[in-house]
Amino acid sequence: QVQLVESGGGLVQAGGSLRLSCAASGRTFSTYAMGWFRQAPGKERELVAAISSSGFMTYYTDSVKGRFTISRDNAKNTVYLQMNSLKPEDTAVYVCAASRYANIQYRPGAYDYWGQGTQVTVSS
Repeated sequence: QVQLVESGGGLVQAGGSLRLSCAASGRTFSTYAMGWFRQAPGKERELVAAISSSGFMTYYTDSVKGRFTISRDNAKNTVYLQMNSLKPEDTAVYVCAASRYANIQYRPGAYDYWGQGTQVTVSS
């Protein structure tokens, strides 16, 4: 069983930055691929970024490429999402998820554990 706890959300002006963290319990964190999803009101859940268990492979959805960076520290059981140049359309609840697969996973159904989410609000 893996428990995930996100932090770092908040209210920021357009153009600003936030760093989200997701702390995981358990001793198997380094074997899990991790993903950051977001869901805005009235929209479908979207995979924003993902990282393989080793950290060598990453994925970004097109709308955040060049602005967001996903990383992980397996010694600290933590995955991060650095978000720069934020836009109002980035406003959403951001949720981290863990997959028992080592490689990057793109479908929500491939993720086994989910956090509660953290709100990110970007004002114009």
